Amino acid sequence: MSILIENLVKKANNQYILNHLNLEIKTGKLVTLLGPSGSGKSTLLRIIAGFEEADSGNIWLTGKNTTNLKIQERQIGFVFQDYALFPHLTVFENIAFGMRIRQIDPKTIQFRVQELLQLIELENKSQYYPFQLSGGQKQRIAFVRALAIEPKILLLDEPFGALDSQVRQNLRRWLCHFLNEIQVTTILVTHDQQEAFEISDEIIIFNNGQIQQIGLAQELIDYPYTSFVQSFIAP
Repeated sequence: MSILIENLVKKANNQYILNHLNLEIKTGKLVTLLGPSGSGKSTLLRIIAGFEEADSGNIWLTGKNTTNLKIQERQIGFVFQDYALFPHLTVFENIAFGMRIRQIDPKTIQFRVQELLQLIELENKSQYYPFQLSGGQKQRIAFVRALAIEPKILLLDEPFGALDSQVRQNLRRWLCHFLNEIQVTTILVTHDQQEAFEISDEIIIFNNGQIQQIGLAQELIDYPYTSFVQSFIAP
C-alpha cells in the first residue's frame, strides 16, 4: 500500500478531530476525502504531510513509517487552496524553489522546470510573476511546483476552491489527464460532491473525524451504509 494510516487520533479541546482512524490507499490512485467542513479532512491531510502531529497512531508512506519524520523527509507534494506561490519569484523560480532547497544541480533544475512548464503548456510564462497570471494558471503552477521534487505522494487541500466554476471545471479535466500521465498517488480534500464524483478513483466519506463509507460515486448513492451518507450523498 502507498499510504497506510493506523489508529490515528487527534484531539482539540478534549474533542476528537480524528477518532481512531484506519485507512489504506493504493499506489497510483486518486482518492478524495469528501465531507462537510470541520469533519477532519484537512487535518488528516496536514498530519500525513507533517504540518501537524497526531496524538497517537502511525502513518506509513510507501512502506516506511513516517510518523516522526520531518516534512522534508516524507517525499510529499502539497497544493494549497490559495496557491501559496511566492509573489517575488518568477514562475521559473517558484517551480525551482524546492529543488534548490534540496541542492539539486542547476542543469537538472533547468531541464526539470522546462519539462514541467511544457507539460502544463505554460512554457512561455516562465519569466512571469504570479500577479501576471490568471487563477487557473497560478493553480497549474502550484501543481507542478509540488511535483518538481518528484514526490511519492501528492496532497491537494481544496485546490479549486478559490476559482470560479468554469475555471474549476476546466482545471478538473486537466488534472485528471495530468495525473493519468504521471501516476502519482494523490489525496484530494473537498466538500464539493461534483468535484469528487468527476475525478476520483475512490471516495472516502468523512464526518466527525471518522470514515463513514468508501466507494465509487454510484455505490455511495445506491448503497449508503449510514443515515449520514444517505443524507449527504442524496442525488
